[in-house]
Amino acid sequence: MENLLDNLKLLLQKDERLVSEGELLKNKIIELALKLDKDLIKLLLSDKEMKKVFFADVDGTLIFDKDKFIRFVSNKQFLPDSYTAFKNKIGLTLGDDYLSEKKEVVLSWPYKDCVLEGGMTKEDQKRNEIFWNETLAPDEISRLFDPKVFTNARRIDKNGEHPLLSLRGGDSRRSNPVFRTDENGDIKDNLVIKGNNLLALHSLKKRFAGKVKLIYIDPPYNTGGTDDTFKYNDSFNHSTWLVFMRNRLEVAKDLLSKEGAIYVQLDYNEVHYCKVLMDEIFRRENFQREIIWRIGWVSGYKTADKNWIRNHDTILFYSKNKERL
Repeated sequence: MENLLDNLKLLLQKDERLVSEGELLKNKIIELALKLDKDLIKLLLSDKEMKKVFFADVDGTLIFDKDKFIRFVSNKQFLPDSYTAFKNKIGLTLGDDYLSEKKEVVLSWPYKDCVLEGGMTKEDQKRNEIFWNETLAPDEISRLFDPKVFTNARRIDKNGEHPLLSLRGGDSRRSNPVFRTDENGDIKDNLVIKGNNLLALHSLKKRFAGKVKLIYIDPPYNTGGTDDTFKYNDSFNHSTWLVFMRNRLEVAKDLLSKEGAIYVQLDYNEVHYCKVLMDEIFRRENFQREIIWRIGWVSGYKTADKNWIRNHDTILFYSKNKERL
């Protein structure tokens, strides 16, 4: 047991993601095991002893026993001090772990492990939204996220509108000559895309991942309003709204360059939950500012709600990488 424990510690220390200030991060190890992280599994397979203990041979195929691995890592002997389950330290804990070592804020809610297409037009209000579970419906999600063909494309310039060939998301410039590109192959045209934003974002991902400098989004505020003048479905319940936002914020992060930034505008209905959600996705250290936009004196628009006049919105400003912003 002791030799296996020591050997496992030495092996895991080779992965820099699992080490902080010379100590192994048990939470991170467990998190990656739950996600069946391929690099963690490759690391364990590189050691004959670990392969024998944590993998089962089924007709020549090795199956990772993640439950056995997590139980082993969760054992109190995995802590540096083998005499007690607690480190020589005083602090707030969640289970066996110190909150200060978790290094991230995580917001949990029903259906968090799902993908929601989320129609936002008035016509979409009566349709039944489908929650695709990430584990149970991977094929449906893959089809949902596959690049889509953009139709009815037009080029608009000083001389008016001109019809174009269809634009296929993710195509190279050789197979899609309708884009004007520079010497690096980057698209120089300004694109306006009308349609479901989740499908559009994933259709742009192959071409634009890591290249976008700035993203600004003005998502549904989830007010529960029934005004016929709105242009998207603004009646999401709270849990559904969080699924809707997580799906879009995750792909938005993939699109951002290392120097990039994202701004999300909301009001009091959901902004505080969105702040915690963005801390989880973009990491708390990349939070830059909470920007207060005073709509009262700027536009003259005021609404009395619960005995107080609402005259501001909040814009959450995050960087992709605080060192590169």
